Amino acid sequence: MKKGNSDYRTEQDSIGTKDVPEDVYYGVQSLRAAENFHITGLTMHPEIINSLAYIKKAAAITNCETGLLDKRIGQAIVRACDEILAGKFRKDFIVDPIQGGAGTSLNMNANEVIANRAIEHLGGQKGDYSIVNPNDHVNCSQSTNDVIPTAGKMTALKLLQNLKAELHRLHTALCQKAEEFDHVIKMGRTQMQDAVPIRLGQEFQAYSVAIQRDIRRMDKAMDEMRSLNMGGTAVGTGINADESYLRRIVPNLSEVSDMDFVQAFDLIDATQNLDSFVAVSGAVKACAVTLSKIANDLRLMSSGPRAGFNEINLPARQNGSSIMPGKVNPVIPEVVNQVAFNIIGNDVTITMAAEAGQLELNAFEPIVFYCMFQSIDTLAYAVRTFVDNCVSGITANEERCRYLVENSVGVITAISPHLGYQKAAEIAKKAIQTGASIRSLVLQEKLLSEEDLNRILDPVHMTEPGISAKDLLLRKQTLKEAHPDQGGKV
Repeated sequence: MKKGNSDYRTEQDSIGTKDVPEDVYYGVQSLRAAENFHITGLTMHPEIINSLAYIKKAAAITNCETGLLDKRIGQAIVRACDEILAGKFRKDFIVDPIQGGAGTSLNMNANEVIANRAIEHLGGQKGDYSIVNPNDHVNCSQSTNDVIPTAGKMTALKLLQNLKAELHRLHTALCQKAEEFDHVIKMGRTQMQDAVPIRLGQEFQAYSVAIQRDIRRMDKAMDEMRSLNMGGTAVGTGINADESYLRRIVPNLSEVSDMDFVQAFDLIDATQNLDSFVAVSGAVKACAVTLSKIANDLRLMSSGPRAGFNEINLPARQNGSSIMPGKVNPVIPEVVNQVAFNIIGNDVTITMAAEAGQLELNAFEPIVFYCMFQSIDTLAYAVRTFVDNCVSGITANEERCRYLVENSVGVITAISPHLGYQKAAEIAKKAIQTGASIRSLVLQEKLLSEEDLNRILDPVHMTEPGISAKDLLLRKQTLKEAHPDQGGKV
């Protein structure tokens, strides 16, 4: 039929009939969903579209193997799925990421696009579902309730792999800075007050260890995504799925996607519960918290440059003010902070959505996936810019760091065992009141000899107790020769 200057086809579902533009591959159910759920103004994440194509391809192959699907139809479905995986028909995935119906709209959007393209491969016209039907053929042996959780897990796994790669880059960059700054002595601080000396390299080494721990959490989170409820269909009982299909679908999906999956031990549990997504979100949040804390430290250590700590220099990335000439702000750490804030909020949403499920299904998977994919993606992008535009270009202001140590009251902690706590406290108080250095006051009152004081306040001795600078250098060289991949870290 014709409407104005556009051609339409009329499609029917259980609600009634609706005109669908003739040239599109989506159908009536996708169109209703797009009209009902204009929530974010966005379309589905490209990776979940790929995941759905893999699932529909594996299902078609499995249904052909079990004799539930005519091979000609199955081959046409597989061909359509391969085209989607090649990047075609993306504009036909029109449903909003946040939608009612536990993801039925997304599942049917995929079913309709694949069915209409398969119809064309078999010589028919789009909308002639007597040739290939979105429900009876493309969705054969499936339910939204096993397809959508599986697609969510597949997508999260792919995105986590990308995030993990970026975290490895950050870990490497931090290790390199730890070695570069290993000789730089600076003042350590607790509760924003002077504490005891530490080496700048030790601080960066600690950052790298924290990131390595986050990578291990990410590995565990990725394992959470490998257990699928495919074959469980509506509530996990496998209704309308052949026993052979039930056995073969997950191995076939693993093969076509080149990903390693297992079928869940209890398909009912895997259909009811979203705790695995909560666990993944928790790992991503923990990593975001780590990164935000590191970003905070870098902003503090680079503060100034004249009226702050000014211990390190961050790469200048852009002008810092529209009114203050020459001002440069720590914009990269700031964006890392903001990404972390957003991820923490997303984690709350994911937690509440997972808790809100009832009985055999959680209807709130769409918001879980929307928040989770955003969290993983934005964290990966934040880590990338953190490495490339900040961490790799950090330099140390060595003289400033040493000056702050030598003029700090914090070094009294190293002297305390030799003078006693009370006397050391008196010296510290006098230093604060007069502005004199700890060293000068100790020598002035002849509490220690200069030789003993030099030994006690040796920077290496204060940061590596019992080890001299010469011994530390020798030990680092020995470790570097024995473990070149570790860069001589001690």
